Amino acid sequence: MSGKTLCSKEIERYDRQIRVFGVEGQIKLKKAKVTVIGVGGLGSISSLYLTAMGIGKLVIVDHGRLELSNLNRQILYRTKDIGELKAKLAAQRLKELNPNVDIEYFTEEITSENIYDFIKEANVVIDGLDNWKARFIVNKACVELNKPFIHAGVHGAHGQVLVVMPGRGPCLRCIMPQTPSQREKIPILPTTPAVLASLQVTEAVKIITGYGKPAIGKLILYDGYSMSFHEIPVSRRENCPVCGVI
Repeated sequence: MSGKTLCSKEIERYDRQIRVFGVEGQIKLKKAKVTVIGVGGLGSISSLYLTAMGIGKLVIVDHGRLELSNLNRQILYRTKDIGELKAKLAAQRLKELNPNVDIEYFTEEITSENIYDFIKEANVVIDGLDNWKARFIVNKACVELNKPFIHAGVHGAHGQVLVVMPGRGPCLRCIMPQTPSQREKIPILPTTPAVLASLQVTEAVKIITGYGKPAIGKLILYDGYSMSFHEIPVSRRENCPVCGVI
C-alpha cells in the first residue's frame, strides 16, 4: 500500500480526523515514524492514540515486565499478562487495534549508547519514562540528532509537558539544570498520565502534519486536584551543556 495515498478503508477509518487536518495531513502521518520510549502509564496512552490515528511506523522501547500495581493506569495490558514484557505485549495489542501501522519493539534498557539506534529515523520522540536519568539521556540524543522530543512527567494529580524543538526552544536540561530527586514508587492518580499523554500526542500530530502551533517555549503544567492548566514561558540557556552550542 502506497505511503503517498490512502485507500478507501483508511479514508473511512480516519474520517473524523481528516475533517480536521485534511487528507494531506493524514498522508503525512502515514509517512511518519514516531518512537515512544517507555510504554507504562504515559506510553500506553500515547502509543494507543498514535496507532489509532494511523502513524506510519511506531517504535516502542521498554525493558520492563508487567506488575500487578501497573494495571490501575497502564491500560494496554490485562491481569493475565503479569510477568510478561511490556514492549512485546504492547506491540501485539497495538497491531490488533490497527494492522496498517508498522510496529517495532525493543526490550532493552535505555543507555547513552543505544538510544541513537532507537531514535535515528524518528520524526518525533515521545517521553513515556518514569525516571529522570533516562529522560536526560533521551533529551541529549534528540538535541544532537535534531529530533523533536516531547517530554511529560506525572506525580499524583499533577504533571507537565515540554515540547523540545532543538535550536528553536529550550531543551529539558535548560529548564532543569540539576537532576530532580527520584522516588522509587511515584504516587499517581490513574487519569493523570492519560491527560498528559493525550497532550503529547496532540503536539506530535501538530509537528508532523503542520496543523496548529506547537507549544514551543512554554512549560505546560496540569493540576488535576484543582482542574487547572498553567503556562510558564521558558527559554534556552546560553550555557546549557546540552543545547547551548547549537
